Amino acid sequence: MSGTPRGANDPQRRERILDAAIEVIADHGVPRTTHRRVADAAGVPLGSVTYYFDGLADLLAQAFQRFSERKASIYRESLERAPDRRAACEAVAELICGVDYVGSREMVVIWEMHAHANHDERVAAINLAWLRRSHESLSLHFSPAACRGIDALIEGLSMHQQWERRPLDRAVVVATIEAVAERLG
Repeated sequence: MSGTPRGANDPQRRERILDAAIEVIADHGVPRTTHRRVADAAGVPLGSVTYYFDGLADLLAQAFQRFSERKASIYRESLERAPDRRAACEAVAELICGVDYVGSREMVVIWEMHAHANHDERVAAINLAWLRRSHESLSLHFSPAACRGIDALIEGLSMHQQWERRPLDRAVVVATIEAVAERLG
């Protein structure tokens, strides 16, 4: 017998469904994400999706939670590795300009999450928690005011890079981060 394991022999099914939901959101957006599309993408029976999740809103919220936790961990680890503020500025530039933090598909998921947060209180809470985790990570090297400004730079410059469909000038990104850090502490 070949293929994906099923039933009791498939302990990762729930996680596969969540990962598939993120892929479906990236491909189709929240409005066109359905149980069936997620089940197909996960390679599981439709009933598995409704078994593990209390409706589509629950599936979306849990998928966004999983996504934001993964991204927050990458964000935190990159700033923990920075021994000083200069290295932290470089780490932030890597979050913006590099490919390890967010690629173009992941930016779509972030936009979908932000937009969906306007219509779903649970996703709004997930979004806010992610924002707070970002600020906590930045606070390892920067003042509260600088954390807010730098986090806004990360979001904004990442969006510009995506929309312009060309890499940002890393030297300009680093200089901007350093200027905010210097001015705001």
